[in-house]
Amino acid sequence: MMLPRGFSIEFLLLALYCALDPFGHSPIAGFPHFEVHKIDMPAWSEVPTDRDKDNSLQKSEVLIVNQVQGPESIAFDPLGRGPYTGVADGRILFWNGQSELCNPKESASPMSYVETEHICGRPLGLRFDKNTGDLYIADAYYGLMKVGPQGGLATSLATEAEGVPLRFTNDVDIDTEGNLYFTDSSTNFQRSLKHPHFAMLNIYAFRMKGIVLPSVKNDEFHSVGTLVLSGEASGRVLKYNLATKETTVLMRNVQFPNGISLSKDASLFVFSEGMNGRLRKYWLKGVKAGTSEILAILPGFPDNVRVNGNGDFWVAIHCRRCVYSYLNALYPKMRKVILKIPIPTRIQCMFHIGGRFHAVVVKYSPEGKLLRILEDSEGKVVRTV
Repeated sequence: MMLPRGFSIEFLLLALYCALDPFGHSPIAGFPHFEVHKIDMPAWSEVPTDRDKDNSLQKSEVLIVNQVQGPESIAFDPLGRGPYTGVADGRILFWNGQSELCNPKESASPMSYVETEHICGRPLGLRFDKNTGDLYIADAYYGLMKVGPQGGLATSLATEAEGVPLRFTNDVDIDTEGNLYFTDSSTNFQRSLKHPHFAMLNIYAFRMKGIVLPSVKNDEFHSVGTLVLSGEASGRVLKYNLATKETTVLMRNVQFPNGISLSKDASLFVFSEGMNGRLRKYWLKGVKAGTSEILAILPGFPDNVRVNGNGDFWVAIHCRRCVYSYLNALYPKMRKVILKIPIPTRIQCMFHIGGRFHAVVVKYSPEGKLLRILEDSEGKVVRTV
């Protein structure tokens, strides 16, 4: 059957447009050496299918609306005050129970991006030392930092390990012996492509009240999307000793290590593998010290991990994994062909999350058993966690 001539010409023009991408709309436009990698995925049959039929997250009480952009980690100080959270303009905010924090940010979305974050910093992980009240910060651009109980300017602790800069510091936890355990999601990619490597330090100031955030309307999607679509495995899990000021690499070649949390007895820590959708535990004590193993296969893409008083682990999952993202992970050549199509990164990433935001929170036992699942499958109240 012959196609109509007009249709054939239109199809040819479309094919040429996709092949040439003249306006640079594809996610890898401008990256001639961009490579894709196979992601070490569990079998599809192992991905949990449990659902929260009640959509419990839709019953969440919304405390602050359109007043903070990109709140990431949550922490409470030794007196139980908080939450404290790091936001997109580089500050760490303390909520004192008032409903008004700062200027409205009606344009903010889960994909919003502050153009100056590579200058101001992006505090992702927060942990308090329960004895001293010091707050330890994992900043995406400026590495490991610390600020005292009274707030003010943070100071730098570590910006490199084994001569390799910390390019995407993500989360941190601290034990009672003065050791910090933290993740560096990639040694090749940063959250922003604009960052002048470690141009300045001492960038934080958090205040108890009178906080005003600048208006930001730039929704440019940052390079974390490119990192995820690449599937590269240059992430590291590290340890910093406060006494010796020494940074040690515990694990390397990890595909997007993200949240990290010590177990209740501090015999091990658990961290999330963002691309693989897994929880992995690393033993610090006992006969298995220095080794790691998979604790659980997760239903989606994880972010932060927190231990509770019973020793269980709560995991924030920004969306479930869909068949499309699973196949893309297994077949990198197919993924690269799709990435060459002039569809912006933002839309490509929406394909990977199933076309809509839908937040999930899960709880696992120390043995890796799924204990509870909370979600908003329609993203009505909680879009991403």
